[in-house]
Amino acid sequence: MEAVGLNATPLDGLRDRSVLVTGHTGFKGSWLTLWLRRLGARVTGLSLPAEPRSLFELANVRDALHAHHEVDVRDADAVADVVASCRPQFVLHLAAQSLVRASYEQPLETLATNAQGTANVLDALRRGAHGEQACSVVCVTTDKCYRNDERGAPMREDDPLGGHDPYSASKAMAEHVVHSYRASFFPPAQLERHGVRVASARAGNVLGGGDYAADRIVPDLVRAVAAGRPLRLRNPDSVRPWQHVLDPLHGYLRLALALAGERPERYCDAFNFGPDLDGCTTVRELVEAVGGALSPGFGVEVAADEGAVHEAKLLRLATERARDVLGWQSVWNFPNTTARTAAWYARHAADPSAAREACDADLEAFERDLASR
Repeated sequence: MEAVGLNATPLDGLRDRSVLVTGHTGFKGSWLTLWLRRLGARVTGLSLPAEPRSLFELANVRDALHAHHEVDVRDADAVADVVASCRPQFVLHLAAQSLVRASYEQPLETLATNAQGTANVLDALRRGAHGEQACSVVCVTTDKCYRNDERGAPMREDDPLGGHDPYSASKAMAEHVVHSYRASFFPPAQLERHGVRVASARAGNVLGGGDYAADRIVPDLVRAVAAGRPLRLRNPDSVRPWQHVLDPLHGYLRLALALAGERPERYCDAFNFGPDLDGCTTVRELVEAVGGALSPGFGVEVAADEGAVHEAKLLRLATERARDVLGWQSVWNFPNTTARTAAWYARHAADPSAAREACDADLEAFERDLASR
């Protein structure tokens, strides 16, 4: 496939378009909704209610929406009703149970949300709820959908799917659902007949301001700094492909617009979005970078991992397909990502009313750095 230039898919192509975001009350979904509003899109959100202390509430993300629907993605009829009401030209499907450790406690809920939920979104489109217009769909899964042997080789889009834990398995299942619906109902060779262009996006671990969820590394770190105590780490030497949340979101938007452009069949595929390999660092390095910026001398303790569930120790992503086919590449490296993340939390701690302004500042900076590439 020929490469697409970095600026060949301008994001302003989303202006005045109807965009459905599932999972819009979550961390990624909130950032995506704010960005789409800046780009002039008409955003409809479908999600469970927001958590009380979430970016959605802190940054008043509801104000950026054209329509807000509190719907469980496992409810097929309710999902179809929302799709029919907004007649989306773009669907960015992010709704998920997104925590590995929670999947051990709630395996059935995780499997139903991540696999069946994806099927419900695609089936609403199969049933024609989007109307007669073309619709570009990006289903977001995860870098953990791969059958990871932890030998250190970066995972590529054609590597086997699998997963030890229920979360990873559910996301591999979601990928199989995407492939099946694309092959059975939305074949790229027959786009003129059905009008639905479907791709999947697999991103690494994301950072950024406004994440206050339980059992995630940066929110746990921020709470430890606020309490004046060291952070206890279960797996300090685990390696992850850390990236700022805006980098993969930029990938999702580029992919969605490519699907809506010329020769869309080239993009009906799976794409990895991750940092350059030097951005694949340990948990300890991440914590020391963000924690040190928030509180000089911030300490780390290694916790006894008694009764621990399985979590991959080594994970890297190969992103050549996104680079060569979409023209995508990371904009913020690891030092920029950790500095921006720490600065967001420091600003919010100093002024709790400034969450929306802090997000807008990061979006403006990211757009400026993207334009300079």
